[in-house]
Amino acid sequence: MKNMIAMILVGGRGTRLGDITKTTAKPAVSFGAKYRLIDFTLSNISNSDITTCGIVTQYEPFELMNYIGSGASWDLDYLDGGIKFLTPYSRYDDVLWQKGTAHAIKQYFRFIKDLKPDYVLILSGDHIYKLNYNLMLSEHISKNAEVTIAATKVNIKEASRFGILEVANNGKLISFEEKPNQPKSSLASMGVYIFSYQVLEAIFSDDNDNELVDFGRNIIPYCLRNEKDIYVYQFNDYWKDVGTLESLYEANMDLIEDQNFLGLNSSKEMPIFSKSLNLPPHIIKETGQVVSSIIADGAVISGFVKHSTIAYQVEIGIDSKVEDAVILPNVKIGKNVKLKNVIVNKDLVIPDNYQAVFKELILLTEDNLLEVGEIYE
Repeated sequence: MKNMIAMILVGGRGTRLGDITKTTAKPAVSFGAKYRLIDFTLSNISNSDITTCGIVTQYEPFELMNYIGSGASWDLDYLDGGIKFLTPYSRYDDVLWQKGTAHAIKQYFRFIKDLKPDYVLILSGDHIYKLNYNLMLSEHISKNAEVTIAATKVNIKEASRFGILEVANNGKLISFEEKPNQPKSSLASMGVYIFSYQVLEAIFSDDNDNELVDFGRNIIPYCLRNEKDIYVYQFNDYWKDVGTLESLYEANMDLIEDQNFLGLNSSKEMPIFSKSLNLPPHIIKETGQVVSSIIADGAVISGFVKHSTIAYQVEIGIDSKVEDAVILPNVKIGKNVKLKNVIVNKDLVIPDNYQAVFKELILLTEDNLLEVGEIYE
């Protein structure tokens, strides 16, 4: 297989996740009790035998960089290649802050150029899916494509969140609209691109005014206008862009409800790796009960938990009831607490006798805890 390197974009703020990303880069957000969002992209890279990966950071990078480290947990700690963190830096005339996805890649094109790859794979670090990128590369090569975009069908109600594609019968891209108010179809870009190296180099060389800031808004329309050979790789398996509170919650519920979710527990093909925190096993005490839930290491359960994901080092007190909930790491839940249809932000301490039971999803944070719920003595 030809030489391909990966570039992962992890620098966005993720404002639609509210306080969850206030001090945490979105790819570092906890998912499914055990994982972080970045685990899926890094595991896909490892399973695709890609040996060099640039991680382009900007917003709140420390926790994410500390979690990834050398990449050893994903078998990406190569001496020649491996994980390279690409952080904002200053030049003699400016500080190079990133203005968009394409601008972020352009800032570090010297890194790509020094490696002399045949192909550049561009990825987001906050999507949940399994994909062997070599399958996408094979189609790229067989069709003599200059650009290949991975796409998948989404719910038409959510289609306005994505770039929407129109594709010919031979797989060639006909039109592209970035986050349209009235989507023409439900075929959405996954934010996964393969560029032939020389094509990407020519695009950035032509962008003298730095107007090509974003792949969806600028680069793909530019390639269409200039009649580049753009093809679409259609992906038909599970994919979730965790860009909102609702999508984070839905993905966690999908994991609970589907015992074969991405084959995490049933398949050795394309395993999803995660960094071990070396915590003790979770404990369900004599007063505790767990039904249809996922409990991570270090958790101590003394109450009742149903249809929920409980992240690492969470404590749930006696007579408390947690249902249809996503509890993020290091949360301490007191005695006689009632929670339903909530995401509880990491490190939150919930006092005894607190109740927050809702019909619609709510994010509980330190700032709104007493505004949206009540304490009953």
